Amino acid sequence: MDLRIFIEPQQGAAHADVLAIALAARDGGFSAFFRSDHVLSMGSASGLPGPSDAYVTLAALAAQVPDIRLGTLVTSATFRHPSMLAIAVAGIDDISGGRVELGLGSGWYEAEHTAYGLPFGASFGERFDRLTEQLEILTGLWDTPQGSTFHYAGAHYTLTGAPGLPKPVQRGRTGTPRVPIIIGGHGPRRTPALAARFADEFNVAFSDLATTTAQFDRVRAACEAAGRDPGSLVYSAAQVVCCGRDEDEVARRAAAIGRDPAELRAVGMAGTVSEVIDKLGVWAHAGVQRLYLQVRDLQDIEHVTLVGEQVRPAVAGAGTA
Repeated sequence: MDLRIFIEPQQGAAHADVLAIALAARDGGFSAFFRSDHVLSMGSASGLPGPSDAYVTLAALAAQVPDIRLGTLVTSATFRHPSMLAIAVAGIDDISGGRVELGLGSGWYEAEHTAYGLPFGASFGERFDRLTEQLEILTGLWDTPQGSTFHYAGAHYTLTGAPGLPKPVQRGRTGTPRVPIIIGGHGPRRTPALAARFADEFNVAFSDLATTTAQFDRVRAACEAAGRDPGSLVYSAAQVVCCGRDEDEVARRAAAIGRDPAELRAVGMAGTVSEVIDKLGVWAHAGVQRLYLQVRDLQDIEHVTLVGEQVRPAVAGAGTA
């Protein structure tokens, strides 16, 4: 199983905090460091010193932190025009030397849209249509041969004569310039079909194992219906992590994020090192190839170090047999 570190900086983080966790993830041998893309804190968190733009952060990390992949889990399609998103992502891919990935979703957190005057849309269906158009535009721009132009006329976006530049450094499964695209969600029909069409990875976040694997099965079926090999996608999940050397350390880390150890054990990757290894092994053998570990306390660098040193190597080969 491939492990990655994932944080939620809208809950309160300066760039120095984000950088420290990203460096710890790199030093801990994790394959990637991802951040959420939100502009308003949730729950009782202060959010201080305030939100940061995900792509400003990723561009800085691309220059500051070598040898680890970077990305969003996930960007809301309501936040940015797809043309500008395509330019930003391709630029970061250049800065990083081909290490960026793009998680993209329809958007769900209405409060942040209201607070910052961002268009949320009248319905989930409208937001899903906007997401579909964004994916068509992103891939269309990147697929456009140099010297040619891209045209698009949709319900939400219109492009006329776009040169489709710059191009990502990486190449997709068809050989054209592309960064890996991550799509996720629980929708039973449209979401799997969209993943079969565009995704390099499919992610189910903060759900139990049965729910997660059932959605993977829907994506596999959608791939088969579309004539795509279901094995050409990576199947991943995201779970909160709370790991300790002993029960006291588990309890301390749970208290630091305002959670109960028993509740975290039930819904996340929580417990002693051996407990977390065992649970990850169960998920790996059920078909979860990659897991994003959500680290909630950004001051606890030792947490990332512990998981990197004692958990990650123990599950590196899990589920590969």
